[in-house]
Amino acid sequence: MPTTLRRNKGGAIPAAEWDVERVVAELRRLGTKHNVEGMARYGIRAKKVFGVSKPKLDAFAKKIGKNHALGLRLWSTGIQDAKILAGMICEPGKVTAAQMELWVRDFDNWDSCDGTCCHLFVFADAAWEKAFAWTKRADEFQKRGGFALAAYLAYRDKAAEDAKYLSFLKVIEREAGDERNFVRKAVNWALRNIGKRNLKLNRAAIDAARRLRKKDLRAARWIAADALRELEGEAVQERLRGKGKKRDDIVKG
Repeated sequence: MPTTLRRNKGGAIPAAEWDVERVVAELRRLGTKHNVEGMARYGIRAKKVFGVSKPKLDAFAKKIGKNHALGLRLWSTGIQDAKILAGMICEPGKVTAAQMELWVRDFDNWDSCDGTCCHLFVFADAAWEKAFAWTKRADEFQKRGGFALAAYLAYRDKAAEDAKYLSFLKVIEREAGDERNFVRKAVNWALRNIGKRNLKLNRAAIDAARRLRKKDLRAARWIAADALRELEGEAVQERLRGKGKKRDDIVKG
């Protein structure tokens, strides 16, 4: 029997009334077969999926608000849409290394991997630890999780020292021979994001890419060629030089 949701005069559901059953019922209502088919074309396949669009998930997460306990229960349903929503409503400050280990084992496509890393794991205390550790995993999407985390950290973690990224460049060189599509793309993504952080890291990332270009490994050469096009490109170089000038002015001032 479908769950009945009590709505107020404006059509909204009071936040206090959300529970797993009601959230799943609403996700089912919001999903479409057309979106399920479209997701599959982009490599997002899951055993249980309703096909809720990202804008609708964003709006739904905002309506629910932060609710860590509910997020944990939603993840345990195994429903693709519920898992993405779980990452959006969980509280980063409550995320433990143990939770990250449990969830990473459920990554079964790039969307559950990237969405969870983007919305939640990148803000967790154990983010750096797991980024390094997961790059050694055999599973394709667990391994992707390590590189996706590094890519998001390069963008989100404004306080991290360059040394962390320099260490991660060594990991990128170590793993660049992995031919699996979703791994090599994530390795490339991490390399590009690190190289766009500042001039020092840009030079280090370019040097790493040039070394990869010389390897007799197809994946490594693809990663290098794609990264170098962006990192050596005029747009990135101008932006980073502009950043450097602003910092020089601050120091001199």
